[in-house]
Amino acid sequence: MDSIVAAAAVLALALRRALWRTLGPGMLLVVAAGMAAAGPLASDEENAQHMAAGRGIVGPGPVAARHHGGLYRISGRGGVAYLFGTVHVGDPSFYPLAPEAERALAGADHVVVELDPRGEEAFRQALARHGRYADGDDIRQHVSADTLAQLRSALHAEGVSLGSMLQFKPWLIANLLVSMKLDRQGWRRSEGVERRLLAQAERRGARVVPLESAELQLGLFDSMNEVEAERYLRDTLAGLADGSALERARRTIDAWRSGNAAALDAVLREATAGRSETAEFTRRKLLGRRNADMAAQIDTLVVKGGVFFVGVGLLHLLGDNGLPQLLAQRGYLIERVY
Repeated sequence: MDSIVAAAAVLALALRRALWRTLGPGMLLVVAAGMAAAGPLASDEENAQHMAAGRGIVGPGPVAARHHGGLYRISGRGGVAYLFGTVHVGDPSFYPLAPEAERALAGADHVVVELDPRGEEAFRQALARHGRYADGDDIRQHVSADTLAQLRSALHAEGVSLGSMLQFKPWLIANLLVSMKLDRQGWRRSEGVERRLLAQAERRGARVVPLESAELQLGLFDSMNEVEAERYLRDTLAGLADGSALERARRTIDAWRSGNAAALDAVLREATAGRSETAEFTRRKLLGRRNADMAAQIDTLVVKGGVFFVGVGLLHLLGDNGLPQLLAQRGYLIERVY
């Protein structure tokens, strides 16, 4: 019996390590947010005019070249911050970043990210609280037989047994499956833009400031009720089965790499269309709830003075509820660098 317990402990540890390597801090968010967005992206000119509307402020015109994501400069209340749209996975061809972004990063006193991915222990603790069922319980008691059958097939296609995943909640398994697929395509968390920002910060001795905690992020997913969690899993399984999930991810990443407003507009409009659980969750919680909190935290940081480089998922910069607009409402001058 002792050997069986020991073997189970080794398996559990291996699974936790696999989850950490594949998901890690922030990876859960890219899986969901990479499939949805705040809304269609306006043109550069429209964004600049919108942010300055009613305040008599006209920012600089956009540069002609295409660039990664988007970069905004905000100033006021004693400090300066650059808002940069990131993607949480990547490959070596992403780098170097656009020259304007690299210069802004090099001149920053503080590098601000959604979540510091180096906080492995905090992530594991939050995962245990929010991503696993209690002892004696497992996913078979929480989803239908049909969902379970689809899940078994999807896991087997990845060389993973259903038995090894039973203690994990539906939303966590869904995100893990997509992250495995992304990794197969060469889009790895280890090459994500946040890793680049943190490496630069370490080299220059800049302070790293996380906007959120693993507890907050995983708790957000765990706020789904059982019906929502199963729908989220079924959405994901359907998207993986017909290839649409990876195709949307590819278009999103390609649009980020090009900085093409029309491409971003098309991708984000498609991602937020309809009433799928993934789109609903992204609109209401991943963006709707978090953007206001992020804006308040950035405001608190900037008033202390200094120069901040804030790297957050691209979706947080877009739409009427995006960070540039929310910070403009707080009285900051917003200038779109590109």
